[in-house]
Amino acid sequence: MKTYSARPSDIQKKWVVIDADGVVLGRLASIISMRLRGKHLPTYTPHMDCGDNVIVINAEKVKLTGRKLTDKVFYWHTGYPGGIKGRTMGQLLGGSHPERVITKAVERMITRNPLGRAQMKNLRVYAGAEHPHVAQQPEVLDVAAMNPKNKRSA
Repeated sequence: MKTYSARPSDIQKKWVVIDADGVVLGRLASIISMRLRGKHLPTYTPHMDCGDNVIVINAEKVKLTGRKLTDKVFYWHTGYPGGIKGRTMGQLLGGSHPERVITKAVERMITRNPLGRAQMKNLRVYAGAEHPHVAQQPEVLDVAAMNPKNKRSA
């Protein structure tokens, strides 16, 4: 038996749209990262970009468990003395770019190399319900229905 290794001519990328309304952030990000890498396919090849193109809508309505909305703080330093700054997850979701929360969560689950950067280009996240990729005829992936723990109502 020989080990299968996909060639670029063998790879067929699909388009998938995911509604993030009420879905738990970490569970959503892990499913998206798996789809971007192509690990859900039997033809998965680690050194090839064989994953799908993923569209995420309603990114501003993603949920977090526990007290992460107020207690989870992302810090950065400006480079100046005393220049440490921080923003809570609630401030990020309530800000002008709530889609970056999902983008960063997925980015931290993808490998940090040129292949990972190429795979991240296949992710498109939108804060609202509309997306400009209707012409690609994406199939709907219902993440909330996969597992009861994936969706939070309150």
